[in-house]
Amino acid sequence: MTVEYAILVKNKTRLERLIERFNTAAQAKFYIEHSGGDFADYEREHEQFHESLASVQRQLSRVIKNKIVEQNFLPAFLFNDKQVVIVVGQDGLVANTAKYVNGIPIIAVNPDSERYDGVLLPFTSGNFIHAVETVQAGRFNIRIATLAEAKLNQGQRLLAFNDLFVGAASHVSARYLINYNQQQEEQSSSGIIVSTQAGSTGWLSSVFNMSYGIQQFIEPQAHEKPAAILQADQLMFAVREPFQSKQTQADLVAGILTADIPLKIESLMPVNGVIFSDGIESDFLQFNSGAVVTIGIAEEKAALVVAE
Repeated sequence: MTVEYAILVKNKTRLERLIERFNTAAQAKFYIEHSGGDFADYEREHEQFHESLASVQRQLSRVIKNKIVEQNFLPAFLFNDKQVVIVVGQDGLVANTAKYVNGIPIIAVNPDSERYDGVLLPFTSGNFIHAVETVQAGRFNIRIATLAEAKLNQGQRLLAFNDLFVGAASHVSARYLINYNQQQEEQSSSGIIVSTQAGSTGWLSSVFNMSYGIQQFIEPQAHEKPAAILQADQLMFAVREPFQSKQTQADLVAGILTADIPLKIESLMPVNGVIFSDGIESDFLQFNSGAVVTIGIAEEKAALVVAE
């Protein structure tokens, strides 16, 4: 693979979003401080991010041509296998980027290691350039991550690095038919989470925490807190707050998905049914009555460059 271009992916800082909202930094400062917030923290975060970003740009420019792509342009950007992707931001930006690059190596840079844990961010602005050079030389190490895929009967599809959510766009109950491993139920719930191995310690873990907390309240001698242990080629689904009634059931609430065992869901919601991925509600598929989604393991993989 010949790498000819580096695509530098970034997102706006909290300060930049505040200024967009309030038009000027002074107005944003007035709002935050009169709400009891620490505006200086927004400024420190912004300055540190742009220092890291500028350092990354300077170093990249010495070894490879590059351009910046903002996060909101990712769905429309055309990636190709002659590129390497450099993500500068938080873990969520890595997850969002991975859905669109179709296996192109991703070098994830933590711009502020004192502020961000960076589970998916093994590099800093001080050491990332070596990873770029190893990708150029074709001798880099990668971690392959499985993506989840939601495919509608109309042909639309959505990928997820961490998790998919299927449910209602508001706080009303979602209504649907769920079909898994030759079992089917009509359900009313707060929606369904489908998690990858990478996402199993995130949103899915909150379902485990809730069920364990309730169990402990009822049975104080409950055993050790459970957790989702997934293999790389597995997904797990969990139904949030299923409601049992004369019409709806609550027995089919969790399961493991593999290449041979998908999950099928038919919407019974006339309006406001949605499917979104990785917590980004603006990136969604409509899921209203008549829509059927099949959820399983995507053909695409994410290739995350790891430190040597």
